[in-house]
Amino acid sequence: MDGVLIDSNEVIERGWREAAAMYGKTISEQEIIKHIHGQPGPHTIRALFSDLPLVDQQKVQAHIIHVENTASYNPIPGVAELITVLDAAGIQVGIVTSGWREKIDRVTAMLHVQSCISVIVERDDVTQGKPFPDPYLLAAERLAIPAEKTIVFEDSKSGVTSAVAAGAFCVGIGSAELISCGARLVISDFTGVEVISRLDGNIAISFCPGHVLIIDKKDASQETE
Repeated sequence: MDGVLIDSNEVIERGWREAAAMYGKTISEQEIIKHIHGQPGPHTIRALFSDLPLVDQQKVQAHIIHVENTASYNPIPGVAELITVLDAAGIQVGIVTSGWREKIDRVTAMLHVQSCISVIVERDDVTQGKPFPDPYLLAAERLAIPAEKTIVFEDSKSGVTSAVAAGAFCVGIGSAELISCGARLVISDFTGVEVISRLDGNIAISFCPGHVLIIDKKDASQETE
């Protein structure tokens, strides 16, 4: 969700830095990359706030929840249109996120895609979040298809690692460095992505020149061109 459906990096970073400032701490750019983006809140608290008493760790989490659930976000360009078109083409769409249900509901409502989402895996649905494969394996199980037959869009290293470990075909959103984590290709956003109905009844998803994914609707298999 974060970084794929909505541009939330600034909000997330601000929230954690505000929480750190409450206790005289500072958070480095390296810590943001390693312990915040793509990571569930409990991981971040363990990594950066473990020296605080439990009551203060709970205050940190409460602050983050408040910030993320009340902030305004800009959608990633083209994402709502892509979700709508995929749904119309009969392709199931799921959300796999470390976020809270309140935020998920706000985001899907903002994008007007509530009815297009078949499956949601949120932070408390798995014991081990990203970069472990568990979230995407659970999503595939709920979609009733093998993880190897899914396409995952991810913007963080931990998210790409999770998707690849689950066996999914991963498309990175944003930085080309996601290729080193296992993303098969990287796009800046969804504005150039096309969904094409083929004469053989299958669906082609064109991400950019030279990168087309064929979805066999009879068995949900994928074939790249």
